[in-house]
Amino acid sequence: MEANGVTLLLVEDDLVDAEAIQRAFRQQRIANPFVLALDGVEALAALKGEGPVVVPHPYIVLLD
Repeated sequence: MEANGVTLLLVEDDLVDAEAIQRAFRQQRIANPFVLALDGVEALAALKGEGPVVVPHPYIVLLD
């Protein structure tokens, strides 16, 4: 599996669902790095670079 430079920001409050999504990506051999945000506030902080986790550019946002 080789990842391209796009980070996936997953906004999901259910950790079981988040793991299922990540597992599905792995099964399809999509090896992009994931950043998990538990809610919209945390996601916006990550996008602005103000939270404990920063999302590098470029990125794709996955919302539930």
